[in-house]
Amino acid sequence: MGDDNYMDIKELYKSWCENATEDADLIAELESIKDDEKAIYDRFYTTLNFGTAGLRGVIGAGTNRMNIYVVRRATQGMADYVRSKYSGELSVAISHDSRIKADLFMIEAAKVLAANGIKAYITKELEPTPVLSYLVRYFGCQAGIMVTASHNPAKYNGYKPYGEDGCQMTDKAASDVYNEIIKLDMFRDVKTMDFDEAVSKGLIEYVDESVYDSYLEKVLEQQVNPGICKDSGLKVVYTPLNGTGNKLVRRALDRIGVENVTIVKEQELPDGNFPTCPYPNPELREAMQKGLDLCAEVEPDLLLATDPDADRVGIAVRDYDGSYRMITGNEAGVMLTNYILSCKKAAGTLPENPIVVKTIVTTKLINKLCEKYGCELKNVLTGFKYIGEVILGLEQKGEENRYLFGFEESCGYLSGTYVRDKDAPVASMLICEMAAYYKKQNITLAKLIDGLYDEFGYYLNKTFSFEFEGAEGMETMKKLMSDTREKIPAEVGGYKVIKVSDYLTKKETDLITKDTVDITLPTSNVIALHLEQDNAVIIRPSGTEPKIKLYVTAVGKTKDDAAKICDKLVASAKKQLGL
Repeated sequence: MGDDNYMDIKELYKSWCENATEDADLIAELESIKDDEKAIYDRFYTTLNFGTAGLRGVIGAGTNRMNIYVVRRATQGMADYVRSKYSGELSVAISHDSRIKADLFMIEAAKVLAANGIKAYITKELEPTPVLSYLVRYFGCQAGIMVTASHNPAKYNGYKPYGEDGCQMTDKAASDVYNEIIKLDMFRDVKTMDFDEAVSKGLIEYVDESVYDSYLEKVLEQQVNPGICKDSGLKVVYTPLNGTGNKLVRRALDRIGVENVTIVKEQELPDGNFPTCPYPNPELREAMQKGLDLCAEVEPDLLLATDPDADRVGIAVRDYDGSYRMITGNEAGVMLTNYILSCKKAAGTLPENPIVVKTIVTTKLINKLCEKYGCELKNVLTGFKYIGEVILGLEQKGEENRYLFGFEESCGYLSGTYVRDKDAPVASMLICEMAAYYKKQNITLAKLIDGLYDEFGYYLNKTFSFEFEGAEGMETMKKLMSDTREKIPAEVGGYKVIKVSDYLTKKETDLITKDTVDITLPTSNVIALHLEQDNAVIIRPSGTEPKIKLYVTAVGKTKDDAAKICDKLVASAKKQLGL
């Protein structure tokens, strides 16, 4: 590190030692690193970036950490943005999940908003992320804030901003908020007020329980075959992974008649330390293991797991030999889409010109289903906010009833338009309903997905993450992406690259015809390599974590065939990218 740069960081560290006096944990941490140049540098060399996913970082002291001062500054920027864009009575909804200091960050954000004359609706306890989206719409707020770091390890927390439509902030709105934030001194320019005073003045208000009842009614409206579960004998094991799903998911399942639900006790209650699963991501077997162990005893039809902020749900299903098969987000999304389309078509309730929405890294098997049922398929960038934008566009044209379902490969699903984010309570309800529907036909969910593969071909989709920690890691990631753009490989794993989609330059080039067309989606640092025989490799740096992700699609006649192709693609891509 350069001497001049380090002196600036030392001054910043000194300023924090003098001003960050309201949190005993931060005071102790700042004192503990006073002689550790590397530790000081890592905490202060940059400021947590505020983007469409808001803030996300390790909890601790400094500008590059999640703490009350970073949260206050971000909220002051949010308040300045809201006041510049809207007039009249202004309000923002705020909630939080089970993460460490999440409730504190919610309160601190509310105090800043109140000091700026903006009413804050806050929740009495932790709530799922889709509930926050619902609250924004229910109260007619101008913005929303969800304190969550989704499925990150326990040392992380985050601050997710929402727009007035209940959708995560778009690129433009997030950029506008960021431009307000960077004007502010962390300590001098942030307003705050006493919590009790703000409550007495009506500037902070707790959300009434009846609002959650109305949310649940909207969830229940999404049933495809109401009553199907009541005499099905469906058995379910459920784990909220020490997060926010426990109450609302169980209420939804109870309301539709799923009575035999066994809870994973070690993961039932909120706990931001996530003691039984260090990485509480329902895509991972490690996070699901306690549930799988319980399945061996209980022998249910399926296992449900919601992530800490209950916007995503992972499942495992009973296999032919009595063991339990992990189902990917792609597979669950395909099964749900098939269930919704086939049942609505049979009942004559498919809307005219129905629409399904998926992200660009989500399985192309869904294309086959949509073709079969005459359903329009829209592709959007990674991030559920882009699915929300499609719904908003339909709503503005009075056509929101055309939206049937949206999903992404990372276990995020939404049926209905009452919220604008992925919603684990509604997905859990529909998964159980689907399982009951097919159980009555003696078809397990394992048999269902295998039948779809037999019909359309085996689409194997795998995601691989490569971590790049620290300041140097971000630079390495940038160089890897720029190097790939400069030298597109001719083939990957023996399969020719026939088309390249670069979402940063917004150009798609057909390498066979040499034709280039514009990509109409928003700008994003993503490169998609389309290969022969519908195979593909997509390279994307994570927007919220120091990782580069590889999304691999391998298409074969059987699972073994696809797996062999996948191995070739992964080995080749890693070698070519230097991973």
